[in-house]
Amino acid sequence: MSRVLGELAVLDDVGPPRRGRAYPAAGATSALLLPALLLLGGLVAWPVLRTLHASVTTDGRWVGAEHFRTALAAPGTGAVVGRTLLWALLVPAVVTVLGYLLAAASRRSQEGGLVRLILVVPTALPLVVTGVTFRLMYDPDPERGLATLVAATLTGRSAADAPQLLGPRLVTVALMSAFVWAWVGLAVLVFRAALDAVPPSLADAVRAYGGNRRDVLWDAQWRPLLLRTVAVVFTLAALGTARTFDLILVMTPGSVRDEASVLALRVWQTSNGATTGEGAALGVVWLAAVAAGLLVAALFVRQAWPPPRDPVPVAPEPAAPAPRRTTRLLVAGAAVAWLVPLGVLLATSLHGTVDAAARGWWWSPPSLDSYQELLTGAELWRTLGFTLVLATVVTAVVLGVALLAAYPLAWLTGPPAQATGLLLMAASIVPVQVIAGPVNEVLGVVLSSGTARGLALVHVALGVPFAVLVLRNAFADLPAEQVRAARVGGRHWWGTLRLLARHNRPAVVAVAVLEFVQVWNDLVVGLLFSGPGALPLGLFLAGQTRGFAANSGALAAGSVIASILPVLLVVLARRQLVAGLVAGGVR
Repeated sequence: MSRVLGELAVLDDVGPPRRGRAYPAAGATSALLLPALLLLGGLVAWPVLRTLHASVTTDGRWVGAEHFRTALAAPGTGAVVGRTLLWALLVPAVVTVLGYLLAAASRRSQEGGLVRLILVVPTALPLVVTGVTFRLMYDPDPERGLATLVAATLTGRSAADAPQLLGPRLVTVALMSAFVWAWVGLAVLVFRAALDAVPPSLADAVRAYGGNRRDVLWDAQWRPLLLRTVAVVFTLAALGTARTFDLILVMTPGSVRDEASVLALRVWQTSNGATTGEGAALGVVWLAAVAAGLLVAALFVRQAWPPPRDPVPVAPEPAAPAPRRTTRLLVAGAAVAWLVPLGVLLATSLHGTVDAAARGWWWSPPSLDSYQELLTGAELWRTLGFTLVLATVVTAVVLGVALLAAYPLAWLTGPPAQATGLLLMAASIVPVQVIAGPVNEVLGVVLSSGTARGLALVHVALGVPFAVLVLRNAFADLPAEQVRAARVGGRHWWGTLRLLARHNRPAVVAVAVLEFVQVWNDLVVGLLFSGPGALPLGLFLAGQTRGFAANSGALAAGSVIASILPVLLVVLARRQLVAGLVAGGVR
């Protein structure tokens, strides 16, 4: 930096105009990356290596594939693996198709904004709450389960012969329906952003060359943008199916849990948070499947998404024709379908413990007894306070560590940038059940396992990779003019970082909201790493499901209370979430 004609000028003599020379200097770069490297190395990378080692050894003695043969030959393991593959292929396909159809249908309808808002609400709910909601709906007793009552009425069967949605034959379908309900809203938001990013001039150009509606759909939407968007949505949903652990644990009765089991549950059942040979072998199989999916997804999403908008103003898009009747019916039907589970949860919560346990919510008048019982007790308030402090502290630490690491990583180009992106993505999707045993070993050395500090440290380590990935991409996507202005305005690297973070406010907000909601909604991390003095909200709610019928009123009321904060955050920040997540794409 020097003075030219009395003005400050930044001289970039290395690399392309956007990147310039590395910011900051090499010594500062090492210091900035150190916190993230320590967290990821100690609580992600080493536990993965430890799991790999445990899968082929017994007490330090090499046994080769013995643990794999034993684990895969166990009764039901083949069905578990097949069911996991079904989850990873069928459910993301349904989420992707429904997300696109609803995004396209609600784009031009007057009620589209309200429909999208309704669809987004389930995205913010804890999966524990989703499991509670659908277990209430699918209760096998027609006196209590709305879906069972409707199915019995439509099929003309008696209560004893009514279809059992939580029975051994249909339980997986029931679980998948709950997952689709929870995830379609995110797909709609991403597809809506993609549709809005398509320049109207593309469709006009296709029509000018004689293209029909099919040509416009393919050449002006799918080829330039939506094919990659499909890959992004499908990948997000496929990776999200690893969280079916929460749904299965809460939603399925114990008698049919084996018929619904997937690798997420089988690994936990085999190892129970410890490092065992068979559990490690199943974990390695799961890791291999996740890694293969990651590599396939990287072929589609490695470039920037969406492409940067043209700064030159374009002519306004002509007024869209009125949507067809079938489109309006699709939009209205989706809104009603997505509101029914929410209505069931709220209606059940407005009944006392005895009424909710005896019969369905439609048989007795509403009351606030369940809320009064919860709110006058000390346990819920203690759990809410602990979870609020935990989520706030973890979010602040993750954001700080990620900003420090993303700042120097943003200026990498070529193969180093792509390799860093793949490593960050791989670290962000490592299933926590696979590394639970080694992580507990690390916590036993640096902290006492089962404490609030250990629980927070695990959350931080699991949240940092995704936060660094999003912020790095957002920094790298900034225009060169903003980067130069930040370097001029910040005399030191921390001043430059502060200005760059201000320019990337959507990405910072997205990371903060998603991390807070993730910790608030968590069950599995609390189940594996919490102790008597550290009871998070998800674990508190899951504990109430042991006597589900007897506790249904209080459980529904607690689920409503637990959902208020995450729903408000996601609904209020939904535009920043999409803008921040897609800034810079995946490089």
